[in-house]
Order: sequence, then structure tokens, then C-alpha cells
Amino acid sequence: MADAPDPANNQPAGYVPPKVWTWDAPSGGQFASINRPVSGATHEKVLPVGAHPLQLYSLGTPNGQKVTILLEELLAAGHSGAEYDAWKIDIGAGDQFGSGFVEINPNSKIPALVDHSVDPNIRVFESGAILIYLAEKFGAFLPTDPAKRATTLSWLMWQMGSAPFLGGGFGHFFAYAPIKIEYAINRYAMEAKRQLHVLDTHLADNRYLAGDEYTIADMAVWPWYGGVARGDTYSGAAEFLNAAEYKHLNRWTEEVAAREPVQRGRLVNRGSGPEEYRLAERHAAADIDAIRAKMKAAGA
Repeated sequence: MADAPDPANNQPAGYVPPKVWTWDAPSGGQFASINRPVSGATHEKVLPVGAHPLQLYSLGTPNGQKVTILLEELLAAGHSGAEYDAWKIDIGAGDQFGSGFVEINPNSKIPALVDHSVDPNIRVFESGAILIYLAEKFGAFLPTDPAKRATTLSWLMWQMGSAPFLGGGFGHFFAYAPIKIEYAINRYAMEAKRQLHVLDTHLADNRYLAGDEYTIADMAVWPWYGGVARGDTYSGAAEFLNAAEYKHLNRWTEEVAAREPVQRGRLVNRGSGPEEYRLAERHAAADIDAIRAKMKAAGA
């Protein structure tokens, strides 16, 4: 049996995990003020409801972008029933712990959706579940052929299971942790590169993740892995991970990025980037049109 690690080498030096963990102090880092070991609402806050059938409560993170990209794709494909209001949930301010949001999603994570086109209303949380719900509701971007459907759902679930290692693992320790820990960064960089290689290998023989058909699997995977490949997600990560070496992944990344609905969906509920290109709320297509016009005029 291997010898126990010397506590003097731990971080901080001398740290030994207690037999029972207790929440004695904030963990540090960018999200320390909102992290806590219990669930439930911290304050009363009724969520707003707009005029459209679909009400989305989200933030323009990779998980939030998945849903707004699908909604914009549905609208572009002629599904007028996919009109939606998108309300910004500021996770840095703890909006996800408001009573109205917790009522939709007891896990207090964005995005969350309420479908008011049916009675009683249907509430859906978890981005993958929302993508499946909307794809089935409108009969789009989820193949009905059993084999193609299975492939689409397999890649969707791959993203749901893999991205926590990319975001909560690599992204946290590379970009957000209050100190740089070589072991943690190396551990998750290795896993991030393995995942990039999985995609690159698959996309060498497939135009999209499910084959020749663009599906919700692409919409789920692209905000995370396309964002890393393009250098949009974590500053310096594309170079650190040498993302340029994955030529098939980069081909797919740029093809998906060129889609107008993808570009529109990425703008919704943004909490970062140039202030003039942020769209905190979306209530009509014209809201996005105005931002897109600014960006095109500036060559952005």
C-alpha cells in the first residue's frame, strides 16, 4: 500500500482533510459568494412573464446558449410557435436562488423554461432536457429514424456528461480558482484534450455529430467545445490546449459558427463581452436585429 501523502506538501501546506467536512468559510475564487452546500431559495422573487408562449430564464453561458441557439434555429426554420421571451438570470448576483426560479428548477442552475402554450404550463430544467423537449414539440433537429435518433441522443448525453470536466474541472482550475494548482490543471487539461480528440476523430468522418444532419447534438456541444476551440470560453485556453491541432473539430466549429441562428442565439442574455453587443433580455426578433446591425456596421 502506498504511503500517505506528506501533509507538508499539500495546498495549503499541512492541510489534512477532516473526517467530516463542514462549511466554515467561503471556498474562494470567482463564485465563492454564491457557492453553498444546501439547496433551496434564499429570497422571494417572482419571475417576470412576457407575451410569448415560451418563457426562458437563463444566462448567455455555454449552457444557456444551447437553448437560445435552438430557439433561433426553430424560428429560422419557420416554427412561429417558438417565439420566446428570454429573461436574464444573473448567477453572480444569486438570481438563481430566487423563489420563482427555484420553483422551476430546484437545482438552481440555468437555463429553465416554462411553456405557456399548454394548460397546465410545463416547466423544464436542465439544458439537455430543454433541447429534447423543444425538438420533440416542433418536430425539428431530432431525427425520427431510430438509428439517427440514437446517435443524436448519444452525442447529446456525451456532452452532458463530459462538459463538467471541461468547465467545472479544467475551466475552474485554469481560469477561476484563486490559486494555480499544477496537479489540478494538468489533470483536467489531459481530460479536456482527450475530449477534443474524441470530437476531432469523430468529425473526421462526419460532417456533423450525428452524420450529415445538423441536430440538437451540435447545438449542445458547440457552445462548449467550439467555444474553447475559438478561444471564446476561457482566455488563453485555446493556446494552452493547442486547440489548433484538431483540424476536423475546427472545421465543424467554423461551419456551425457561420450559421445566422447560432450567431443570433449567442447574443441572448449575455453577461460578458463588449457592453454594446450584450442583449440582457430578448422579447422580439428586432431586439437581436438591432445588435446584429451594430456588429455588422463595426465589422465585428
